[in-house]
Formats: sequence, structure tokens, C-alpha cells
Amino acid sequence: MNRKRIARRYAKALFELAREQGRIEPVGQELRELYDLLASNPELRTTLLTPVLPRRVKAEVLGALLERLGPSDLVANFLRVLLEARKLPALPDILEAYDTLADEAAGRVRGEVVTALPLDEAELEAIRQALAKRLQKEIVLSTRQSPEILGGVMARVGNLVFDASLRTQLQRLRDSLMKG
Repeated sequence: MNRKRIARRYAKALFELAREQGRIEPVGQELRELYDLLASNPELRTTLLTPVLPRRVKAEVLGALLERLGPSDLVANFLRVLLEARKLPALPDILEAYDTLADEAAGRVRGEVVTALPLDEAELEAIRQALAKRLQKEIVLSTRQSPEILGGVMARVGNLVFDASLRTQLQRLRDSLMKG
């Protein structure tokens, strides 16, 4: 069974338990905080994810980490289950799948806006509102700069791409001129 599929199963189980407790968003936030800590601390990540250390040692490290962070019992127990099942390395995929489930439940869609130059908050909000109106959903946007688009904006939301980049417009003009 592939890693993404396994991650979806674990995420769905956690999501269902969080929904029963009415804690979908807080559980996701706790999981994200732990993931961010692992991502930013290579030594901790290596300790918890290396297959050569005994599970007992990893359990002690995880226990100390959980005591320090103080997550809910649901998240703490979930992480212990992942450790015991040797699925802790799938945490990034589990978090991604959990976020997808939480977004679906909340009627949200995540997207990315790509620009050549940075956007200010008002410009980003205008794009978010236009996309929300068009898609009839709440939109959560991340931004990325890419000088390759030359100017304008490109937005990806789910499987949809809205491309108003200067690069694409120039390419269309070139194609039009080539066709005669």
C-alpha cells in the first residue's frame, strides 16, 4: 500500500475522531505545530524517524516532546499510534490529507497565487475575493514569486488555473502572429 493511501487512512481516522469531539480545526493546528517543530529541528526529526533506534527510545523522546508541547489527548494518542505502527514518517502526508478533509468539511479550497513581484495585502485580498465569488467557496491563498511569468498574475485553485500572466499573453500573441 503506498504512503499517500496509508496517510489518507490515518488522516480520516483522526478527522472522524476530531469531528466527533467538535475539534476539527484545533486538532489540525496541533498536528501542524508538531510537524513544523519536526521540520525545523533536524536532530529531533532524525531521532524520531530513523529506523535504527529502538521504539522504546523514540517513545521516550516523543513522550518528552508531548509533555513539553501539551497537545490534546487525541493528538498525543494519535502520535503514539503512529510511532507504534512505524508510520511517523508519513506525518507530512497525513497532515496534508487531514487539511484536505478539514477544508472540505468547512467548504474551503486552497490555492496559490504566483506573481513576478510581491503583492500587498489589498491586492491579495482582491484576488481572493474574486476567486471566492467565481468558485462560490471560501478560498485560502498562499503566494509565491516567480520572475518567469514576467508580470501579471497566475492563480491555481484545486485543479483550476487562472492565468493572466504576461508570459502567457505574449505566448498567445506569438502563436497568433505565427498562424498569420
